[in-house]
Amino acid sequence: MTRSEIVRAVDRFDLKFTQFLGRWSLPTLRISLGIVFFWFGWLKLFPGQSPAEGLVQATTDILFFGLLPGRTAVAVIGLWEVLIGLGLLSGRFLRATLLLLAMQMVGAFSPLVLFPLETFVRPPITPTLEGQYILKNVVLVAAALVIGSDVRTQDAARRRPLPTA
Repeated sequence: MTRSEIVRAVDRFDLKFTQFLGRWSLPTLRISLGIVFFWFGWLKLFPGQSPAEGLVQATTDILFFGLLPGRTAVAVIGLWEVLIGLGLLSGRFLRATLLLLAMQMVGAFSPLVLFPLETFVRPPITPTLEGQYILKNVVLVAAALVIGSDVRTQDAARRRPLPTA
């Protein structure tokens, strides 16, 4: 095999591989993000199952001015996350799902400001385990942005008329 044949073979493989990634990367990202939201939300529906329960209770107590009792607030947040997960898993109502996700992320990041001594060993440099749990949400936000960037394309694909015989 000559050098140019090897280059062409590698180029053909690269083309097929990048086409495969182009076809499957967004659905895989959407589904994996949906699993994370569904799973973490589901845990919040059962007392004592979510490692974030105490932080969620303390945060919602401040954000909702104490109007929503702690366990109820955790269940509401859990249900909210389950709905986000279902929206992402189904691929339906993505605009509404991503809006719910954006609103949830405001609450998810708020402990960094509301409880700096619980979320950082040395604010704002060294996060605690709880702080790391919150900061990883940056990746979830980035994934949601990528998914959101394709919403119009998905809408157009759904509206495309079926071919006639």
